Amino acid sequence: MDTERPLSANERIKLASNLLRGTIADGLTRTETGALADDDTQLTKFHGFYQQDDRDLRAERGKQRMEKAFSFMVRMRVPAGILSPKQWLKVEKLAVERANGTIRLTTRETVQFHGILKGSLKPLMQGLHADLLDTIAACGDVNRNVIATADPWRPGLHAEITGLARDLSTHLLPRTRAWHEIWLDEEKVSGEVVEDEPILGRTYLPRKFKIAVALPPHNDVDVFAHDLGLIAIVEQDRIAGYNVVVGGGMGMTHGEPETYPRVGDVIGFCRPENAIDVAEQVVTVQRDYGDRSNRKHARLKYTIDGMGIDHFAALVNERLAVKLEPARAFAFTSTGDRFGWAMEADGSAHFTLFVENGRIRGRTMAGLHKIAELNVGRFIMTPNQNLILADIPAASRTMVDALLREYDLDLPSSGLRRNAMACVALPTCGLAMAESERYLPDLVTLLEDELERFGLREDDITIRMTGCPNGCARPYVSEIGLVGRTPGLYNLYLGGSRDGTRLNKLYRGDVDGNAIVGILSPLFESYAANRLDGECFGDFAIRCGAVAKTVAGLDFHDNT
Repeated sequence: MDTERPLSANERIKLASNLLRGTIADGLTRTETGALADDDTQLTKFHGFYQQDDRDLRAERGKQRMEKAFSFMVRMRVPAGILSPKQWLKVEKLAVERANGTIRLTTRETVQFHGILKGSLKPLMQGLHADLLDTIAACGDVNRNVIATADPWRPGLHAEITGLARDLSTHLLPRTRAWHEIWLDEEKVSGEVVEDEPILGRTYLPRKFKIAVALPPHNDVDVFAHDLGLIAIVEQDRIAGYNVVVGGGMGMTHGEPETYPRVGDVIGFCRPENAIDVAEQVVTVQRDYGDRSNRKHARLKYTIDGMGIDHFAALVNERLAVKLEPARAFAFTSTGDRFGWAMEADGSAHFTLFVENGRIRGRTMAGLHKIAELNVGRFIMTPNQNLILADIPAASRTMVDALLREYDLDLPSSGLRRNAMACVALPTCGLAMAESERYLPDLVTLLEDELERFGLREDDITIRMTGCPNGCARPYVSEIGLVGRTPGLYNLYLGGSRDGTRLNKLYRGDVDGNAIVGILSPLFESYAANRLDGECFGDFAIRCGAVAKTVAGLDFHDNT
């Protein structure tokens, strides 16, 4: 790390925070405002939440000289996305009593609560803790929620990768007791006791860090889109180890070509017993060499591109007790979920429920409440914002199936809709430049009409939309990606691969909904008429030359 350059403002805030405490506790007691102090809003991310305001109301409240309509988004830490029915009921209860009455499933296999007022933050945190849940390190410059392929159809392998996800999450947690002191009223650490952060360091990481564990042939986690990916290598029905992928990341900034999305590089293979050490050492290299001056250049992908992948791999190997071995062969076939019922040999079953953009409310919430009350199986959130009702015993399947039908939770969706993802964006995300969650369903409806014309309604085509270029819905590895530029206008990307291993390319800049439909319709027509056997839309878009050239002046870095 270049120690001559000045630290960013966030680095100074972390340094002065007393290990993430700041003045958060005092700010919670100030009833004259719905907000927290500016510096504390950076620290609260490490506690798992963001301060936001309703941007739909900003202008009117400003005219009336009123404070912004502040609220908070709280994100849970749920390694591998697995909840018990009892925990699901607690999540629902807190969403209704302390948030805006909805549950938001995210692309990181966890839950977000929206619309929380300041006075409800502490009761919500305590309610989660009562059912063995928390929000520690769900946001901020730390390792965030560790995700893993949602594959209960292979129970033994699934148990192993989800166990690794939990172990990684625990091992890389901050050691500070700040969360427990502020939210659970734990006795404060004595001034005579020196707290330490042996892995993350006292100023934590330069930027957020994301880990995904993939179980081929399914790549629902988009393993190449994360700072660290572990690809399970299955040999003779057991996990022999993991290929190690480093340097993926989706975020970029419009108009700044030095920022870009990137897919990760495979740097070797490790045995299962060494996976935690590998993760720790990748984290510590990023801790020591990441950019702490320019936050837009602070993700691991830029650290790697700055020093070179071979140098980075060598630094990791120097710190490992057991060196990486050569990578092993693997293959992915898809990134999507498998919907509907799937039966096991013992009579148990799994049902994958489509949840549009991950937002659960109304009848969907009521139906899931009834199912959770049966207290059977597990609730597994997927990286595609859907929900698996897993391990339903044979004796309970009829009851679950009846509830699914009663609450219309088993209705079919088109191939495009069931492979669509959107970030939250407006009205609450402070970074959003355009709509996403509120708009994508309507756009998909228009595109479904075009797909119907060409006999493609049931074809699986991935489409992802974000309200800004940070890429929370991983749009840059989808077959069709839409990234907000300004209200109503998006950059259109095409040509990502269905296995999640290739970035897409910018195809058109600053297009609105009608233009998007007009651009894609002839491509759908050509795809229907000219595709090769088994060819996916993203591969076709590249083969037919649709994305051979990018829009002048709007190209971005591609390391594929």
